[in-house]
Amino acid sequence: MKQDIFDIAVIGAGPAGLIAGLACAKSGLRTAVIGPAPRFLDRRTSALFGGSIELLKRLTDWGQLAARSVPVAGIRIVDGGEGLFRAPEVLFRAREAGLDAFGYNIANAVLSDALEAACASCLTRVDAGVSHVDIQLDQVALTTDAGVTIQAPLVVAADGRASATRGAAGIDVADWSYPQSVIVATFDHQREHHNISTELHRHVGPLTVVPGPDRSSNLVWIDTHEEVARLLALGDAEFASALTTGLRGLLGKPSAISPRQSFRLAGQTAKQFAKNRVIVVGEAAHVIPPIGAQGLNLSFRDAATVAEMASEAKRGGEDIGGEATLNRYDKARRADIGTRVFAVDVLNRSLLSTIPGVSLARGLGLFALASSPALRARVMREGITPFASSPALMAPVNATTEM
Repeated sequence: MKQDIFDIAVIGAGPAGLIAGLACAKSGLRTAVIGPAPRFLDRRTSALFGGSIELLKRLTDWGQLAARSVPVAGIRIVDGGEGLFRAPEVLFRAREAGLDAFGYNIANAVLSDALEAACASCLTRVDAGVSHVDIQLDQVALTTDAGVTIQAPLVVAADGRASATRGAAGIDVADWSYPQSVIVATFDHQREHHNISTELHRHVGPLTVVPGPDRSSNLVWIDTHEEVARLLALGDAEFASALTTGLRGLLGKPSAISPRQSFRLAGQTAKQFAKNRVIVVGEAAHVIPPIGAQGLNLSFRDAATVAEMASEAKRGGEDIGGEATLNRYDKARRADIGTRVFAVDVLNRSLLSTIPGVSLARGLGLFALASSPALRARVMREGITPFASSPALMAPVNATTEM
């Protein structure tokens, strides 16, 4: 059985795939998103900043989504080292950049529900896996688990770090690992977080708390494999005590700690971001440690760029999946992805380094940020609107014509 030919078929129904499908559909492209909905509850959250929020305003019912999200009004960086030299605390406040908030912390399950609801009105949603990818001269034929064949001149691979679609296109990846694991959880606490996200930069990796509703926060605790295993084996009361110590009493006594999830840190990047009528987005394109909330924000920029490049090609009468479109996408994403992957990798490895000069350099950088409002403003602008990537769909809504 065959369906009609689409302009674009997106494989993968996580947040990266759903936002890519929505961006393409809202840009006038006949779009299908193929992939089973998650079968388990994702307890993680994502801090989305700047352009990512503007994209959501265009593509979803932002009012309802915002009501279930928490604004991030400040980002605090604390030198958690134990040496004699400790850099001063740095606090980036959104109001210094003329903003009410840098962005919003959104539960992944809530985000996925909002994206699925938006998809229902503007694209074809196929709740099935893809069993076969046949890349032909002028199109790609996809066979689903249900035996349905879907055809499109361009396929967007959003099927994760082990992407079968990426492999079918012949796109190679570079992989690396870290001697660290991470614990994610949510918890309540005694003290107000004042909508400030805090990152303690320790020699074993960052310990981050991101503001949740009321007096709750989301935890991202990076440590050695051995320490993470020990922490996971603790009872809730013992873990709460360890968390209090780790946070240096910042939020008071933790309580109501959710089930803890963990995974090993690794990195991966595609060596090409487009090839053989396939474009890679999300974790099919880049995997980085959960430091600085870069991962999903990068994926949103992937999505907006796909929509921009493909819609321009269609308006110009070009082959949407042809070499010209693929080359434009690859060039557009290379600098942004490369810069972010490099920055996160260097920061994480600098925390692990035992070379005194590395620690000193990082401390001096924090000192400069703490003492210079102009430097903080420059860093904030780059974090909100990266110089290397500015798709039109992610410009402030009030600065451009609504779609």
